[in-house]
Amino acid sequence: MKVGQKVRVRSFKDNVSKDVAGKVGEVGVIKEEKIVDGGGWGYIVTFPDNRSTWFFSDELELVAY
Repeated sequence: MKVGQKVRVRSFKDNVSKDVAGKVGEVGVIKEEKIVDGGGWGYIVTFPDNRSTWFFSDELELVAY
């Protein structure tokens, strides 16, 4: 996954707030890469409502538009 690509939220590894949990199935755009615990990659995703949050890479799937 790369900055600028569209992604859909698939699921969450951990418990999240209601606001974030409501993003399952929504499509957003990767705005930034983020190194997460253990040296893995995560991504900061911005949604059409201008909210942003970060996700582990396996919580997202690429969207082909």
